[in-house]
Amino acid sequence: MEQRIALREGLASGRLLRFPGAFTPLTARLIEDRGFDGVYISGAVLAAERGLPDIGLTTLTEVADRGRDISSVTNLPTFIDADTGFGEPMNVARTILSLEAAGVAGCHLEDQVNPKRCGHLDGKSVVEPAEMVRRVRAAASARTDPNFVIGARTDARSIEGLDAAIERAKAYVDAGADLIFPEALETVQEFETFRAAVGVPVLANMTEFGKSELFRASELADAGVSIVIYPVTLLRIAMGAIERGLDLIADDGTQAKLVPDMQTRARLYELLKYAEYSRFDADIFNFDIPQEHS
Repeated sequence: MEQRIALREGLASGRLLRFPGAFTPLTARLIEDRGFDGVYISGAVLAAERGLPDIGLTTLTEVADRGRDISSVTNLPTFIDADTGFGEPMNVARTILSLEAAGVAGCHLEDQVNPKRCGHLDGKSVVEPAEMVRRVRAAASARTDPNFVIGARTDARSIEGLDAAIERAKAYVDAGADLIFPEALETVQEFETFRAAVGVPVLANMTEFGKSELFRASELADAGVSIVIYPVTLLRIAMGAIERGLDLIADDGTQAKLVPDMQTRARLYELLKYAEYSRFDADIFNFDIPQEHS
């Protein structure tokens, strides 16, 4: 509940919130340690970890479990990708209840046709606005915590144009969306136009290799954007390092040259809070063995 209130207050603050994407609970700890505002949980990353493309193959159970795993290890608010809601409006309602129970602070639903695809790929399709309105209404009606943030993502910009995407977003706000996620906008000015038109917080997706430029946080803040996510950045950094490391081990027969770039054992143990577990163990289980009487 405190995390949800923090997200609500952050969105109302007028400043830009920065949410890097965590691909493990441990990376969420590091995001918090580095002073970011929150943690994003990407559906594309969840699929990639399972060796799957981002085309709607993951399940509500997998998404909720990942939300629970990550939200339980950080004090920051977590915002999760709920794809198209995993079915019809009744399924969307169950999705919201499941994500609330998982402890996340909010989620976003999208207006793509199911099965969906990555928002920065060509060939995607969107449902009729009325169908997405039903999804959003189902989500807003189902939540039991009024502070749980419901975001509505529209992929219509690259299909129907900016004006049509804005009209869709307005309808989604009227249906109960607290936040709008306009996918694949092309300029900072488009974000500014979107924010002025919809009247609720707007999210910017700064994913690499996509249709949007990688705008600086200051540019997005000046455009009135409320939250920026970096959904796949940490996974891509890690996978790039892993590929280079595997090549070096294959060539050199040892990982010795990689050691200077590794996180140390001491730093890993610090993030894992080994010392706190040790103190807990000592406080609870430290006792004297009674002497036997002859």
